Amino acid sequence: MTEHADGGDRIVVGVDGSEASRAALRWATEAARRLGAEVVAVHAWDPAPALAPYARVRDRAQQAAQRERAAEVLAAAVRETVGPRVDPAVRAVLVEGPAARVLLQQSRGALLLALGLSRPVQDGPRPAVSPVGRECLRRSPVPVVAVPVSERPVPALRAVGPYEVVV
Repeated sequence: MTEHADGGDRIVVGVDGSEASRAALRWATEAARRLGAEVVAVHAWDPAPALAPYARVRDRAQQAAQRERAAEVLAAAVRETVGPRVDPAVRAVLVEGPAARVLLQQSRGALLLALGLSRPVQDGPRPAVSPVGRECLRRSPVPVVAVPVSERPVPALRAVGPYEVVV
């Protein structure tokens, strides 16, 4: 495995179950394989507003159900993208909180943060960047790779040096 000065031998990927996030996960898996890094697939879930201690039990059960649905989204996205077999180089992480904040925290010390870009809403040539993506691009402590959804195969990466990747 490639050693990095800050221990950042991982690529963090934002996964929300969308086609764009699966494209980012595919890209990150290939890049991590070539760089000798681990992939951390992160799904953030933001529950309903905080409940007071005297809230009804039924409302608390709804939060548990939300967490369970979030875990299912993450598991399905990883399984559909990486395959049904467990890959030790891919770790799935479910974190409660706003997506941008969670992704920024999880990516500290990583090699990269990979995010998917969705197809344009209108007939423009550029992919759309979500509000979460814009916040990550603006405030990320590490380089951000924005992976567009594409019908054509993504070119293979080759490592040139310990910190440089060439497409």
